[in-house]
Amino acid sequence: MNQAATGQGSKSATVRQCNERMILAALRRMGQASKAELARQVNLTPNTAGQIIRDLEQQNLVCMAGKRSGLRGQPATLLQLDPEGAYSIGIEIERGSLVSLLVDFNGSVLKSRRHRWTMPLPAETLRIVRDDITLLRRSLPPAGQARLAGIGLAVPKPFAKWQRTLGVPDAICSAWDTFDFAGRLSDALRLPVVAENHATAVAAAELCHGHGREFDDFAVVYIGGVIARGLVLDRGFRRGIAAGAPDILPASLIRHLGDDGVPPGSGTDPESVRLAGAAAIRDWLELCVDSLIGPLVSMAGLLDLQAIVIDGTLPRPLLEDLVGRLRIRLLADRPDCPDLRAGTTARDAASIGAAVLPLLCHHRPRHDLLAKHEAKRSVRLGGS
Repeated sequence: MNQAATGQGSKSATVRQCNERMILAALRRMGQASKAELARQVNLTPNTAGQIIRDLEQQNLVCMAGKRSGLRGQPATLLQLDPEGAYSIGIEIERGSLVSLLVDFNGSVLKSRRHRWTMPLPAETLRIVRDDITLLRRSLPPAGQARLAGIGLAVPKPFAKWQRTLGVPDAICSAWDTFDFAGRLSDALRLPVVAENHATAVAAAELCHGHGREFDDFAVVYIGGVIARGLVLDRGFRRGIAAGAPDILPASLIRHLGDDGVPPGSGTDPESVRLAGAAAIRDWLELCVDSLIGPLVSMAGLLDLQAIVIDGTLPRPLLEDLVGRLRIRLLADRPDCPDLRAGTTARDAASIGAAVLPLLCHHRPRHDLLAKHEAKRSVRLGGS
């Protein structure tokens, strides 16, 4: 075969793969759809879309969801992602906790493991993570284990930058910043590993399982160990950044309650928060509003966003109260501001987002961020 024919074949394969990923992304967004709806959604002819869908069915990535009834004519066959088509594991590493989740191709959580800790050195963390992954993989049947797409990591790096905010000793921060955790994990497991900060992971979670099914362009602000900010533009997530804002982190709420005479731990569940409804909580919420309103106004003025999503590790009643207060202030400053929404994935946002990252790398139209991870993976796995 001559060089021109080879290049043409390679281009055709790339286009085919992109079309497959667009259909999978559309199904992830829509939940269920007919072949005709998918063809219109991704701007393909019915024949081309039909052939790609048949191939995806043969790969066990798409399956029939039933028939749509109640309309004229023959009921349309509805398609959906096959939950058993692929699996992934997400790891969220925080100062005080480690969460490991196993998800199916839909991103539904099948099994989880959780650890409370004072953050150890990276080598010890690697041992714990490997043990978690081993146990999670064993919960799958042999066919499912062969369909494990990879491991996603949500890690607040560089640690040294957030040492004061995270309250982690200098020696541990230094050790983490010089330790190739993702590389060591990939080498040990012989699996692709995608590592991102919490902001990017949270944006991925919201894109796949939350407001991303309604909006194409939105920002995410996540209140956890640090304040993380992520961005979704044209249905693709972009790398976010983390920022130190100690006065509005969840840990500061506990301090506010303690100053008001409420025992430690009372701010961690909805009922206790309601009973504690104390002036300390209202004061803390107003402090949050004062700290966040400036960045939110800047986002609304700089980017043409449909929505801004606020999420985090706060109890749900507090999160919704905070969003309501922010909405009032934001509308007062910018009547044309984006819609302000509470997040949908809450405490597990970063770990679920980490888990879907490998699925997006394999099965979503590629953009720069994912292309970077795929290139790294091919170099690592090809050279080992």
